[in-house]
Amino acid sequence: MIITKIEPQKNKDRVNIYIDDKFAFGITKEIQYKYNLAENMEIDEKYIEKVLIEEEQSKCNNFALRFLGYRQRSEKEIVDRLQKKGFKPYIIDNTLDYLKDYGLINDLEFARSFMRDKIHINKHGPKRIRYDLYKKGISQAIIDKVLDEDDGEYDRALKLAQKKLPSYREDNRAARYRKLGGFLQRRGYSADCIYRVLNKLIK
Repeated sequence: MIITKIEPQKNKDRVNIYIDDKFAFGITKEIQYKYNLAENMEIDEKYIEKVLIEEEQSKCNNFALRFLGYRQRSEKEIVDRLQKKGFKPYIIDNTLDYLKDYGLINDLEFARSFMRDKIHINKHGPKRIRYDLYKKGISQAIIDKVLDEDDGEYDRALKLAQKKLPSYREDNRAARYRKLGGFLQRRGYSADCIYRVLNKLIK
């Protein structure tokens, strides 16, 4: 088999490869140069396979980088997205290694950042944060570690409850106790914390 033509695509970083006067595949110029592909070059199936695997790997790496460009991601989020795009398992594994080599995947730092956002923006408690991190594929050890670093649960729950309590002013004590407790529970605060807050605010 002979490469009979190499033509540029509209995307200046890519070219089309023709073999025996028929279009064969498109690749990046970087891969073309890496594999020394040129017109009139003789090429076999094994070499083509190597080139196409390299092209697929490049696509997967670049897609993952774009996916990370929007916000920090957990490893599971990246894997799930790449699987959804149809990349093969060994290609995904190589991409994960590539991202880790550049420090772009770090579940511990992701979990810390996620917890900060949920605390300061959503006012969530540790039980809710634990559940959400679990869904993101974060290991139990990392979840335990980051939650142990947070010692402000009671103060946050108290402020949240103080802000919410006036909306129950028409209710009797039992109803206020039940409604405020349910509100804090839905936000993910622990039973012990809720008990302390309720006993402080509802006399």
